[in-house]
Amino acid sequence: MVLGADPRTEVCMSELDRTLAAIADPTRRGVIELLLDEPRRAGELAESLQMSFPAMSRHLRVLRESGLVEEERSRADSRVRVYSLRKEPFDQLSAWLERVERFWQDELSSFKRHVEHKARTAKKRQ
Repeated sequence: MVLGADPRTEVCMSELDRTLAAIADPTRRGVIELLLDEPRRAGELAESLQMSFPAMSRHLRVLRESGLVEEERSRADSRVRVYSLRKEPFDQLSAWLERVERFWQDELSSFKRHVEHKARTAKKRQ
C-alpha cells in the first residue's frame, strides 16, 4: 500500500490487479471472447478451446474468483453450469485504461507544444 493513497483507490487497484492477472492468460482471454457472444456451459467452453474439462474448470475458477464471470446452475440439471461475463470489472478496467490514455495524450500534447515553441524560437533567431 502506498502512503497517503486513497483507500478507495487501493480497493479498486486490487480489483484491477485481479482482473489483469486473470486476463494475462491467453486461454482465459479465449473464454472471455467466447462469452462475449453468449453465456455458455463449461463443457462448451472446454470443447471450443480444445482442452480437458479439469483444465477448463481451473481457468473458470480464476475468472470467477476475479469477478470477471459468474456461473448459474441450470434449472433443468443442477450439474450443468452456465457461465456469463460480469460487466463491472470490465468497466473498471476501461476506466483505468482511459486514465492512462488521457495521461499519454496530455504528455504528447505538451511535447508537441514544446517542439512547436522551439521551432518558432529557432525560426525567429534566423
